[in-house]
Amino acid sequence: MRTAVCIITLCSAGAIWLSACHRTKPVPTESKVKSSPTTEQARVERDGMVLIKGGKFLMGTDDGMDYEAPVHEVIVKSFWIDRHEVTVAEFAKFIAATGYKTDAEKFGWSGAFDLKSGEWKKTKGADWRHPEGPASEAAENEPVCQVSWNDATAYAKWAGKRLPTEAEWECAARGGLVQKKYSWGDDLRPNGKPAANWWQGSFPNRNTDEDGFISRAPVESFAPNAYGLYDVTGNVWEWCADWYAENYYAVSPRDDPKGPKDGKERGIRGGSWMCAENFCSNYRVAARSHATPDSGLNNLGFRCVRDE
Repeated sequence: MRTAVCIITLCSAGAIWLSACHRTKPVPTESKVKSSPTTEQARVERDGMVLIKGGKFLMGTDDGMDYEAPVHEVIVKSFWIDRHEVTVAEFAKFIAATGYKTDAEKFGWSGAFDLKSGEWKKTKGADWRHPEGPASEAAENEPVCQVSWNDATAYAKWAGKRLPTEAEWECAARGGLVQKKYSWGDDLRPNGKPAANWWQGSFPNRNTDEDGFISRAPVESFAPNAYGLYDVTGNVWEWCADWYAENYYAVSPRDDPKGPKDGKERGIRGGSWMCAENFCSNYRVAARSHATPDSGLNNLGFRCVRDE
């Protein structure tokens, strides 16, 4: 069976917001690459963050899109990563302390997927407090969205943190599992139930609500991965520090890769509540996508990391 991957782009204020999809390659049920982790990961938590010990892992997949290949060995240094995505309540503290205005607030609009019409819309008044527009209100315990890469970077700096590289993000999201399709293994529905917040049914016309959520879910609504990290699959996309390039894996350094030196878009990882079996396979742990740094969407958020 073939699935589709969303590529999402939001241009700067006054420009047109676009969403495009294309078909992926068939994804086999078993990975061709077999390996073993070289470090044992003991779970250490502090201040809502989990310590990921440095070591090597196999990044990417040869069974997905061309820009997710080739599988290559990467070494990362030890780092701390947020246990869950930054919440609305946490982002509100940043705003109260700094008076910061997000890109969406400056523009006066942002991209929002409308559940009734099943379409993306340029929505006036959509921002982190009102993800679907002025009539909506974000819950304090859900992941903040409608924040651009610029906004996420500003928050991270205020918090004494930074955004993860794609390599750090994937290392943490895999939870020590070697070349598994999802952050929990190879079965999309372990024990017959969704293990994350993604779209069940036929996107965009029917959502069966099998996982209990029509759109964003409160953080920690599903079981964490083996490293104790929540929502690395689904819920909202997560910004990474890297510039995005489709061919980067072919030239990526082995030690602590940080992405291309420049570019037009930043990497995003993890998929969102909009990923469906008939439409989007981005709940795979190796899946990649990208957006312009001033993009704000109602299925795009972030989490932070900190050096050990």
